[in-house]
Amino acid sequence: MQKERLIPLIVAAALFMENMDATVIATSLPAIAADIGTSPLTLKLAITSYLLSLAVFIPASGWAADRFGARTVFSAAIAVFMVGSIGCALAHSINDFVAARILQGIGGAMMTPVGRLVLLRSIDKAALVGAMAWMTVPALIGPVIGPPLGGFITTYFSWHWIFLINIPIGLAGIFFAQRYIDPIRSENPERLDVYGLVLAGIGVAGIAFGLSVAGLGLLPWPVVTGLIVVGCGSLLLYLRHARRTASPVLDFSLMRLTTLRASLTGGFLFRLGIGALPFLLPLLMQIGFGLTPFQSGLVTFASSAGAMGMKPLAARIIRTFGFRRIMTINALVSAVFLAACALFTPATPLLLIMIILLVGGFFRSLQFTAINTVAYAEVQTPQMSRATTLVSVGQQLAISAGVAVGAFTVEATMALRHSSTLSADDFAPAFVVVAALSALSAFSFWRMPDDAGSEISGRKAIDISSRKGEVSAVTSTATKKATEETQDARDQRLG
Repeated sequence: MQKERLIPLIVAAALFMENMDATVIATSLPAIAADIGTSPLTLKLAITSYLLSLAVFIPASGWAADRFGARTVFSAAIAVFMVGSIGCALAHSINDFVAARILQGIGGAMMTPVGRLVLLRSIDKAALVGAMAWMTVPALIGPVIGPPLGGFITTYFSWHWIFLINIPIGLAGIFFAQRYIDPIRSENPERLDVYGLVLAGIGVAGIAFGLSVAGLGLLPWPVVTGLIVVGCGSLLLYLRHARRTASPVLDFSLMRLTTLRASLTGGFLFRLGIGALPFLLPLLMQIGFGLTPFQSGLVTFASSAGAMGMKPLAARIIRTFGFRRIMTINALVSAVFLAACALFTPATPLLLIMIILLVGGFFRSLQFTAINTVAYAEVQTPQMSRATTLVSVGQQLAISAGVAVGAFTVEATMALRHSSTLSADDFAPAFVVVAALSALSAFSFWRMPDDAGSEISGRKAIDISSRKGEVSAVTSTATKKATEETQDARDQRLG
């Protein structure tokens, strides 16, 4: 097999393992919680701790790859992820399970960005588009088959096997990586900003973890308050430090770029709402409606299938209407479909639920494609690595916050209803709250210029006016006319 296909498939094996693991655990949370003697809402710490671990260690991934070699770090990351998977399967308490998920997060934090770096350093630019296609398809399969596979294993075997199936995939990935990936490393690696990494890590972990455990009764309130205060203080110290260093791990000066700022702020709100869906929906299906994990997985499968259906169309839709219009309107449309989940009852036909999830997944996928692409519209090549690091951390924090907000709303609803038993009625307010947060992201996207990202989307900037109705006096001839070859190339980049 040619290198242009083999290396992407090796990287895709790691992405497949990580993406499937994330969706499988969401479907199996009730069964895992019952087995280790805790509540499904408390077990949300397993999801939150994994995402926090990703956010804390992602900034160090680029430096590690430059310092020790991308192949070595990539293989080691797979090994760490496998050890964490074994720890999850052997866990007998919530503490053991959370610790194992943190270890998985450390592996995942290195595995995904370094895997992409391996691809970029191993494949010629002329063959990069095809290589990306080979890498992306297997990675998309994970979230699609994860819910039904996790439900099937949990229903008919044991939830422990949803983590143990990572072992053969990981071993194969390490073997092929060591055999076929060249040991490339940077000759002049940038100095690691250790002080900044520690400050940013403490800040992110303190705030997000403190908010996650608030109201669960796992820690005393003074401890929870202390975590949040320490996190805020650490982030303030980091912001002060980042202005004085030449190589900050999180470069917030990039927020001056209009499109990157909109992608981060609007994307955070959108992901915060959507990030709660994989957590809330399986709980509603299993605890609220009494479905088995396998049946729940088949229902939530519809959302992933809708997301895959959008991939071939996203580029052309964005090119036709432009980033600003699509992202503003589609944020509201996606929020409506998210809020529709609040109307689900045990009497709602499963076919209708699956149709709503399918169509909603279609629009959510379009929004994610636009958010992920427009972020780099104004970023120059020397700033690209710092921009990708900042965006990656923001994405992980948003998803973590979404899980925390969703669970906290469910808990608050139970408290207001003076109920000690979780039921289907407790989930409706949570879906409304997270949908409202997602809808607020439309304001950030609306503030972008009308021609934002036009060089990436391929949309002709003819007669595009500003939000105030002022027509640009000078329009570049090169912008007015885009050749079909350029449009096709941009389609492939967006897809």
